Amino acid sequence: MKPKDITLEPADRASDAMPILVRSGREEREAGGPESMTSRAYARLRADIISGTLNPGQKLKIEELRQRYDVGTSPIREALSLLTSDHFVERIDQRGFRVAKVSAKEFDELLKTRCWLEERALRESITNGNSGWEEQVVLAAYRLSRVPRSQADDHFVANAEWEARHKHFHVTLISACDSSMLLKFCDQLYDQNIRYRQLSGSKAYPSRDVTAEHGAICDAVLARDADLAAELLVSHYTRTGNFLKDQLKTG
Repeated sequence: MKPKDITLEPADRASDAMPILVRSGREEREAGGPESMTSRAYARLRADIISGTLNPGQKLKIEELRQRYDVGTSPIREALSLLTSDHFVERIDQRGFRVAKVSAKEFDELLKTRCWLEERALRESITNGNSGWEEQVVLAAYRLSRVPRSQADDHFVANAEWEARHKHFHVTLISACDSSMLLKFCDQLYDQNIRYRQLSGSKAYPSRDVTAEHGAICDAVLARDADLAAELLVSHYTRTGNFLKDQLKTG
């Protein structure tokens, strides 16, 4: 059964979608106090790096960031340290911080690792997942199919709601793998991949029917065909990945 063939309650309102770049655990801390200020700085810095607002290799000056995000010096420094651990920021010896650089070699390693881990997570989910998991996969695919990739028809304008639902679909696919550690690694690699994809802009999607690709993956999952589902998922990632690697080599 394909997502477009089912009847579900409408889920097209912006309020039904997850916020862009699904929040990490650090962003779920309670409001109030120094910890929340660090969380806020971390979340906004992270989002700006992933979206490409802060460019690869750009030096991150504490005072400029303090003014940009309206938080104190200590939360900014703590946020930068956290982002260094996440590999979104690099420490420059004694000269401060900069946005982590990108390269074709690093992306190749990222893509391979992501395919290895998510293939295993998907196979485990197909083995372990119950009917409730199946329903969540179908719902996530349906909601994703209901929003356009671009906000404009005549040229590409990134749609934040699509990005949120896209991540939710892929996270749901592997959510029944029964390994919180595996899910954590997959989540980190997904966000690293988004950063590379955002840097490529609309060029990564000249003629692909990504909706059909998602539908095919969903069908294979519902059929409990682990081999086909894994093959389609890896193909889905590598098609974009190969294009991005070419862009990095020529860019």
